[in-house]
Amino acid sequence: MSDTDSLARLAAVIESRKPANGGDPEKSYVARLLYKGPDAFLKKIGEEATEAVMAAKDCDHGGDVQKLVNEVADLWFHSMIALAHYGRAPSDVVAELARREGLSGLEEKALRKAVAREAEPKS
Repeated sequence: MSDTDSLARLAAVIESRKPANGGDPEKSYVARLLYKGPDAFLKKIGEEATEAVMAAKDCDHGGDVQKLVNEVADLWFHSMIALAHYGRAPSDVVAELARREGLSGLEEKALRKAVAREAEPKS
């Protein structure tokens, strides 16, 4: 089994927990977050991102690296809930990373800025 298989299986579980697919907010944490709407799961993404940053900073001072892994897992999980809400899947993120493969970070950032400038309305 590949890592992408694990992500796909988790994405399928998240999809099944959507209230529109029968997920019960009284019985499922994912269904509850989705039922409450974007403010609920976006707040969790912000919290988990902050906790991941704090765990990474702790690693520089002898902290447990596993705590960083755990916090990033929480961040990814809650990000996957957002992806599901907006009709996307982890495979979309993997495809975007693959698209960027071979581009330097500076080249990729410049390309995104150029595309954004072209999309701006002409005044």
